[in-house]
Amino acid sequence: MVSQAKAPVIVVTGPTASGKSALALALAERRGGTVINADAMQTYDAFPILTAQPAPEEQARAPHALYGVVPLGETVSAASWRTLASGEIERARAAGRVPILCGGSGLYLRTLMKGIAPIPDAPPELREQANADWAALGPAAFRARLAEHDPVLVGRLKPGDRQRHVRAWEVWQATGRPLSAWQEGEASTAPWRFVTVLLSPDRTWLRERIERRFDVMLAGGIEAEARAVFDRQPDPAWPGLKAHGAPELFRHFRGEMSREDVRRVAIDHTRQYAKRQMTWFRHQMAPDLVFDPRADQALVAIEKYLDNPDT
Repeated sequence: MVSQAKAPVIVVTGPTASGKSALALALAERRGGTVINADAMQTYDAFPILTAQPAPEEQARAPHALYGVVPLGETVSAASWRTLASGEIERARAAGRVPILCGGSGLYLRTLMKGIAPIPDAPPELREQANADWAALGPAAFRARLAEHDPVLVGRLKPGDRQRHVRAWEVWQATGRPLSAWQEGEASTAPWRFVTVLLSPDRTWLRERIERRFDVMLAGGIEAEARAVFDRQPDPAWPGLKAHGAPELFRHFRGEMSREDVRRVAIDHTRQYAKRQMTWFRHQMAPDLVFDPRADQALVAIEKYLDNPDT
C-alpha cells in the first residue's frame, strides 16, 4: 500500500463528451476514490443535465464533490475553485480516499497544479461598476480603456470576453497595478503529487458523440431545466449562463430561434469548444498517460501505472 503522504492526486481530463466522468467513477470504485469536479460550469447548481453533471445514481456509487454547489449568480474564478478543490482533496485524503479530479477546465487544473500568483480581491462595488461600464460603453470601448492601463493582458484576451476584461479592470481600479503584473508574481505550488490522465479522442468520434449527447439531453429535460432559470429573469452577466446550450435555449424562449436551430447551434458551439480544449491540452499540459476513450485496457493501464509509477 502507498501511504497517504505519497499517494497521488489523480487528474482525469480531456475535451467535453470524451468520457471523463465514466472513467473517473470507475477509478473511484476500484481505488476507493472521491471524484472532485474540475469543470467550471458543473460547479453551478442550475443546469445539472445541460452541463452533464453525474446523475444521482452515479454519484451514489462513489463520493462526489463540487458538483452543483455554487448559486448561478456567483462568480467562480480559477483561484476560488482552487481553494474549494484544495479543501476537498484534503477531506478525501483525511478519509483515506483517493482524490480524483475530473473535468476539462484546463485553466482551473493548471491553477491548482502549478499555482497562482496572489491577486487581491476587489470590493464587490468595483465589480458591479465594471459590469455596468461594459454594458454602457460596449466591449470595444471598454477594451480600449483597459488597454491604456494593461496592454499586455488585453493582448491575451478575446475581444468579447466580458468576464476577464471586467476582472482586469476591477483589479486595476482596486490596486492601481495591472492584472498582468500581478500574474507575473511568484506562484504558490500545490503540495501534492499529481498523476494526469488525458483522454484524447478521434475527432470524428468526438463530433458524433457530442451530437448524440445533446440529443439525449433534449430528451432528458434540458428545456424545462433552462426554462426554470429563464423565468427567474437572471442577470445576463452571470457567468453560469454560458453553459453550452443555455444561450440558445434562452433565445428560443424569446422567440428568436427555432428548436431545430437551438440543436444545430448548440452542437456546433460545443464542437468548437472541444477543439479549443484539445489545442490547450496539447500546448499547456504534459500528461502522464494519454488514452483514446475507446481503449479497452485504459483502466488496467492506469492502475498499473499508479501501482508502479517508475515502470
